[in-house]
Amino acid sequence: MSKKTNAAILIIGNEILSGRTQDTNTSTLSLWLNSIGVKVEEVRVIPDIEKTIVDSVNSLRKVYDYIFTTGGIGPTHDDITAQSIAKAFNLKYEIHKEGYKILEKYYKPGEFNEGRQKMIWMPKDAKLILNPTSGAPGFNIENVFCLPGVPSILKSMLGSLKNDIIGGDPILSHTISLRTVESEIANSLTKVQDNNKEVEIGSYPFFQAGKLGVSIVIRSENQNKIDICTSQILDFVKQKKIEVVNRD
Repeated sequence: MSKKTNAAILIIGNEILSGRTQDTNTSTLSLWLNSIGVKVEEVRVIPDIEKTIVDSVNSLRKVYDYIFTTGGIGPTHDDITAQSIAKAFNLKYEIHKEGYKILEKYYKPGEFNEGRQKMIWMPKDAKLILNPTSGAPGFNIENVFCLPGVPSILKSMLGSLKNDIIGGDPILSHTISLRTVESEIANSLTKVQDNNKEVEIGSYPFFQAGKLGVSIVIRSENQNKIDICTSQILDFVKQKKIEVVNRD
């Protein structure tokens, strides 16, 4: 039996909920986690409200192997993720000595002001997640990993987490894009899914070059099972004389 490891992502920030900022961190984290055998099973977007953060972290960390938060660890007044995590774990909220030294060296003399010092206030005994882009580290407590909200910075920090995340078998996928509509393939696709219950099959409509289509995504840790599903899908596609637009 392959090892199953799961995770939840907690996107924190009023700017995401307002629509002012587009969330791309979910996609970045999910793709990276899938590649190391961790399946994302839940994503929540919540505001910068302490009680909401505390309640969400405490409920999720009991259910999933890993929790990843993004946003709210910067220098401004509404960056309250770190102190909220401290409260969730009932830990003291204090200056992280190692983090202080990192930022003290990172900034020029006189630039490491009070606002920037806020970025190294963390829960007691937090483990740092190093930041090769802008210096200010993230942190983790037990199975909760706190990352910044800026997408390019978050992405640059994932490499340093590989030794801290124990995943299962990598989650593989294959996509078949068809020139059709979902109603035309719904019954046939249901039969394939019923015959391959351990494989995740999804259908997603798209509109490209003025024409409708459907992408079928097959996901599993087992390449052989993906190949079997692919063969069964292509069989009914051929019978129905549906055009295959692309496969990847």
